[in-house]
Amino acid sequence: MSPTLKSSHRENLSGVFAPITTPFSEEDHLLLDELASNIQKLNESRLRGYFALGTNGEFKSLSETEQRKVLETVIKASSKDKVIMAGTGRESTERSIVDTKEAAAMGIHFASLIAPSFFSKKMTDPVLLRHFRSIADASPVPVLLYNNPEVAVLTFSTGLVGEVSKHPNIVGMKDSSKGNFASYLLAAGLDYNLLAGSANFFLEALVMGGIGGVLSIANFAPEACCKVYDLWKEGKLEEAKVEQYKLMTLNQKVSGRFGVAGVKAAMDLFGFHGGSPRGPLLPLTPDEKRKLADDLTVSGFLTK
Repeated sequence: MSPTLKSSHRENLSGVFAPITTPFSEEDHLLLDELASNIQKLNESRLRGYFALGTNGEFKSLSETEQRKVLETVIKASSKDKVIMAGTGRESTERSIVDTKEAAAMGIHFASLIAPSFFSKKMTDPVLLRHFRSIADASPVPVLLYNNPEVAVLTFSTGLVGEVSKHPNIVGMKDSSKGNFASYLLAAGLDYNLLAGSANFFLEALVMGGIGGVLSIANFAPEACCKVYDLWKEGKLEEAKVEQYKLMTLNQKVSGRFGVAGVKAAMDLFGFHGGSPRGPLLPLTPDEKRKLADDLTVSGFLTK
């Protein structure tokens, strides 16, 4: 794909995306009305869009039927100006292709592919390259890779990123790894659409050549995330640094410390439907919830 064509997706991918969480009842059932309510509330923000069925969505804890219901709900509740990514990477190439095609038919704009992890020691660059190329060849929508070593065990090599970036239908990547963003950008080139997968290095990624971020704290503090992006776009780097520091502080108190359970607890505090994660993950204890509320109040993000 020529740089012009690959860059044509940049507008739809530029900005802040929320990796949508999945609400559950005390009996561990999906709460689709509450999910729709969360999306409708986020529709009022300046978010560029949503990432459904990702790590924060606990997609590996959902059955295939539940995954479809979650995606249907997100698509239906989203306003027309929001861009929707969906995690369709599975443990097999064949299942990934099937789910990517199904999600595309439902109305997603981009498919996101995390690496298979069950046979992680066998996931060499040639194996992953074949896997991703096969899915991208079959996908009706543009594809982004999802590099998240904390959950997928392995870290993409720069060589792999350089090779996949040449595929006409693999148009970018969400990178949640630590310290690799610059090397990925050098390997893939400025026309490749790289998004930060953590608020900890969001501004840094933008300054280096990234185009946006998929940030867990955007589930409850979308405007704080968008403010960093807007200041960067306006060239107000000193002001952006101040807001980025606030984001890092918030991120460390929530997802950095507690993971998905912390994000959901913070959502409850900010008037969204967070609730508990699905087992075996545990919710925050009452003491942890109180400490989280105090920390967010002291830091100025939450007003009592």
